Amino acid sequence: MTEVLEPGTEIDEQRPSQSLSTAAARNLATTTKSVPQMQGITSRWLLRQLPWVQASGGTYRVNRRLSYVVGDGRLTFTNVGDNVAVVPGELRELPLLRTFEGDDADSTLVAVAERFTQREYSAGEVIVEFGHQADGLYLVAHGKVSKTGVGKYGEATTLGVLAGGDYFGDSEIVAGGGIWEFTAKAVTRCTVLSLSEQSFAELVERSEALRAHVEAQRSSAAPARNDHGEAAIDVASGHSGEPEIPSTFADYELAPREYELSVAQTVLRVHTRVADLYNEPMDQLEQQLRLTIEALRERQEHELVNNHDFGLLHNADMSMRAPTRGGPPTPDEFDELLAMVWKDPGFFLAHPRAIAAFGRECTKSGVYPTSVDVGGHKIPAWRDIPIFPCNKIPVSENYASSVLLVRAGEHNQGVVGLHQTGIPDEYQPGLSVRFMGINEKAVISYLVSAYYSAAVLVPDALAVLEDVEVGRED
Repeated sequence: MTEVLEPGTEIDEQRPSQSLSTAAARNLATTTKSVPQMQGITSRWLLRQLPWVQASGGTYRVNRRLSYVVGDGRLTFTNVGDNVAVVPGELRELPLLRTFEGDDADSTLVAVAERFTQREYSAGEVIVEFGHQADGLYLVAHGKVSKTGVGKYGEATTLGVLAGGDYFGDSEIVAGGGIWEFTAKAVTRCTVLSLSEQSFAELVERSEALRAHVEAQRSSAAPARNDHGEAAIDVASGHSGEPEIPSTFADYELAPREYELSVAQTVLRVHTRVADLYNEPMDQLEQQLRLTIEALRERQEHELVNNHDFGLLHNADMSMRAPTRGGPPTPDEFDELLAMVWKDPGFFLAHPRAIAAFGRECTKSGVYPTSVDVGGHKIPAWRDIPIFPCNKIPVSENYASSVLLVRAGEHNQGVVGLHQTGIPDEYQPGLSVRFMGINEKAVISYLVSAYYSAAVLVPDALAVLEDVEVGRED
């Protein structure tokens, strides 16, 4: 007769067992095992979304039409305590001084740098005002400055936001007068260095080389170029009769940039005893190699974002960088990125915390982003452009990050990944696993190498929203 226990009845541990225990039965059972897991594996959307181009010979040359340098770089500053100064050599980033050379050029730049005066502006304070006399050159050393103008019907129009390293007033000081065509107002607390028109004029009078250079700048005509700074191609249209048709040619850069493939490598070591005896039910070498390749691919994506030579964060053109206006990423700022990469934008790339911050700003504005289907995955999107998460985009100690907008593909004159297939001992495209031998301790060694790089074909293929706050929740 089978004894049925009432609920809550305790089993007497001292009674002899009437059947085989599970602990003993487990000794005869086969354990079901998972493959080794690795928390560091991510979705690696950048590697999946970039079109990969074959770089034969290990080098990829980007040929472009000739572009004239317009001096849109950023200035660098030094500080001792609260005293800020511009690096004299960095003044060549200004269009006025970019080609300034001569025996005393360096000493002249030092004299110019010493003439700048420092001033602090609080948030909301006006630096220069529309319609007032243009009185000098202004360098933004720290903080954010908004530029607003007057629209066609008298309304205020936002012209952009300046951040540390930017400047304004350079064209006015070259012209030697005029009025401000915009209002510059501090968005945050700002440190600004200014050089008055009078001080600059005194320096011009003292230096014969500087005086000759400034006069040449004022009198010379700029070379013909299009809106993107490229050498113009003359074309006639809308004519009738038999006018003389302009002749032209497309000029090329004389020293195009070349991208060499970078490499990430490691040596995988496996003892022969492990490889010989412990391969059931899983191949030990295969699993070791799988995890090693995953780590290499993670490093590859990190380099494609952060490498100082070819990484996207460092290869975005200065004219394609925009600071945030208030801190967190807003829908308006995502629209600004779309206005910069307006020719067939491909995808946004942001740190997961930046995506969360963008979602909070959308909720505050009463706007709800949609999602798009990418290979069976529901990805958040803005204006139907997917926003892919990428934890390789750094977040600084003060919780600031960046958001990238990419146009991808050779046919789109966008951003492309570079690799070379068909290499010796290729295991995956652009990745090789090469046997290195067995040492005297019976350890097998394999050299695992991944070759890669990235190229931005034209500057307007990549835009970056900088200084994005990802920690603010109020």
